[in-house]
Parts: sequence; structure tokens; C-alpha cells
Amino acid sequence: MSKANNCEECFHYIYDEEYDCYECQIHLDEDDMMRFLNNVEFCCPHFQFNNEYIIVNKQI
Repeated sequence: MSKANNCEECFHYIYDEEYDCYECQIHLDEDDMMRFLNNVEFCCPHFQFNNEYIIVNKQI
């Protein structure tokens, strides 16, 4: 499974009604957070493509 860095397409990128914004539900460790904040070729190890049709495709 490939890793990716597009948070908007990730399953863990969820809208928080309390703060009225989207946020990642995964807690990154210090090294990953520094790479993410500094935009240094960060590939999130927790990325899961948010595609609700994947289950349907498996059933076919």
C-alpha cells in the first residue's frame, strides 16, 4: 500500500464541528510532525484513501 501526503483525501482528515474546521485525527510523532510542518517530502504512514466505494468494489 502506498503512502501519500494529500490530507484532504485521507480517511483520518475529519471535520470538527466544535472548531469549525478539518483536522487530522492521527497524532504524529515529533519527527513526522517536523517533516510535515517543514514540507520536507513528507509521506504520511497513516494515510488511508477516503473512498466510500471501495467496499462496493470488493463485493462485485
